[in-house]
Amino acid sequence: MSRLTADDRVRRLLSIVPWIAARPDGVGVDELCGRFGIDRKTLLNDLTTLSFVGVWPYSPDAQVEVVIEDDRVFVHLPQWFDRPLRLTPDQALALVASGASLASVPGADPDGPLARGLAKLAATLGIDTDSAIDVDLGAADPATMDRLQRAIDDRQQVELEYYTYGRDERTNRVVDPYRLYADQGNWYLTGYCHLAEDERVFRVDRIQQVSVLATDAAVPEEPPSLGAFLPAADDPRVVLDLAPAARWVIEQYPVEAVEPRPGGTTRVTLAITAPAWFERLLVRLGADATVVSAPDDLADAGPRAARRIRDRYRDR
Repeated sequence: MSRLTADDRVRRLLSIVPWIAARPDGVGVDELCGRFGIDRKTLLNDLTTLSFVGVWPYSPDAQVEVVIEDDRVFVHLPQWFDRPLRLTPDQALALVASGASLASVPGADPDGPLARGLAKLAATLGIDTDSAIDVDLGAADPATMDRLQRAIDDRQQVELEYYTYGRDERTNRVVDPYRLYADQGNWYLTGYCHLAEDERVFRVDRIQQVSVLATDAAVPEEPPSLGAFLPAADDPRVVLDLAPAARWVIEQYPVEAVEPRPGGTTRVTLAITAPAWFERLLVRLGADATVVSAPDDLADAGPRAARRIRDRYRDR
């Protein structure tokens, strides 16, 4: 049986917390291990992590308190958790969907505080928690998703015809698939790419074709938790000054540094894996972005792309 990912462990821990917190007399370590199907060492490691969880300003009174005494576990939540929240309908629906995911973790109490809180919130929204919640996770082809999941379950290699948006090219790749996950409204596949000779993340809706191969895939005991974007250490970095109207870049793209500047501008550092993507970004930003520093081949990427676009239309 493969080990749980970091995301799986967080979900399990978030299910354990309300179950313990609802019991003032604490819960025995062995009882917890049996209920949630984990060993003592794993449980104690998770509870140690929990003691660092809290809210700003992260003072002792704003953090979760975990006490282990006489082989029993006690969890005391800070008073902040007792404050009523003012949620927008979208936030409340997102909370119901996330909470329902946590409630499905094996060992979670179907009648505990988490379930009761979700039921109250769902009733306020006028939705049925037993009904399916339709979530749009992008344009991933169901047949492609099915083949990829089968390959992951059977630990088989896959061959992908993949469109790389940043370089505007199609390539054929043999991949040892690790896992499928959803992020920011899209499905992603993580795995070892034999073409790149490194671990990579692929957007499923950019996979043109997929074939499950008869070759066994080499999958690590605990696949790394890769995000949707993972720059390499030797990828070039650029520094931009963004006008207030361009601050959306910070929210939409992974930036490595953010520095407020005089006059309302913001200085950011970006890792660039595809020059064509950087050109398109600069053209889109126009006068709202200034290149402060960049490698020689990227310093004039914006004007170069603008001239190319101008010449293309001039020739028509």
